[in-house]
Amino acid sequence: MKYSIGIPAFKGQYLTECIESILSQSFTDFELIVVNDCSPDGIFDIIKKNDDPRIRYYENEVNIGAEHVIDNWNKCLSFAKGDFFILMGDDDKMSPDYLSEFNKLIDKYPDLDIFHCRIKVIDEKSQEVELSNCCPEYEDTDNYILNCIEGRSEQFISDFVYRKSTLLSNGGFYKLPLAWSSDYISAFIACGNKGIAYTSSPVFFYRKHQSNITSTSSLELKRIAIIGMENWIEKYLNTSKKNSHPLTAAFKKFEQENKEAFIQQMIGRSRLNGLYLCIVNRKLFKIYVVNFISLLYNMWLKN
Repeated sequence: MKYSIGIPAFKGQYLTECIESILSQSFTDFELIVVNDCSPDGIFDIIKKNDDPRIRYYENEVNIGAEHVIDNWNKCLSFAKGDFFILMGDDDKMSPDYLSEFNKLIDKYPDLDIFHCRIKVIDEKSQEVELSNCCPEYEDTDNYILNCIEGRSEQFISDFVYRKSTLLSNGGFYKLPLAWSSDYISAFIACGNKGIAYTSSPVFFYRKHQSNITSTSSLELKRIAIIGMENWIEKYLNTSKKNSHPLTAAFKKFEQENKEAFIQQMIGRSRLNGLYLCIVNRKLFKIYVVNFISLLYNMWLKN
């Protein structure tokens, strides 16, 4: 079997559309794994409407939840039988030629372990609202990380196809709270010293709506996750044989911008109490006096 597609399911609102988009693939050598994380949305009732032998359904005994959702991602991976693995959001969609496009990319770059595609962002009614930037067809690991931290490479998780053996040997998806930035680090690790390939065909549709984890989750947990991402990149830079100066400089700027953005978000959420929480928890959030000064200075310049 070539592909395993895993859905760590909790939200049922768009799951039917998601499954229909997968079962409508023009390339048919795949399995669909659905792991129900104790959802109240009647996930099993949605699944049983599809009489397709390629679907395998599992239920968690206890709810893993949003903070530790990576554990459900990796549970999906543990059931996979295919050579390549795709993790699909329960509210997102694939175009009918998603797998066919990735077949072409894999055939062109057979030695790589990770591949990704351009993204259409859709709304609650599946109307296109945004198209992601184009990326180079091939990037080495340094340049891929550089483009990510400088904001030129937008990504989620379902726009990636992983070689399953490599993903498993790396310990599965990289665990961070809320899976915030886990897609980035998992991809960086999968690149290894080989790099990553990209198709400019926008065959993945990411749905933006109010109940996304990305739009409803805790600022504090996001900050902890971003620190985890920064720690990984810092370790990578310290051990990288290339010692890329542009990447090192970009990373320092990335760290500073993340800290200042977090302070602003905390203040925006709860005013003086947000600032107070940043100050008293500055060690936990890796915030320094210079970050407060820099933020105030930049705000003064804008005014």
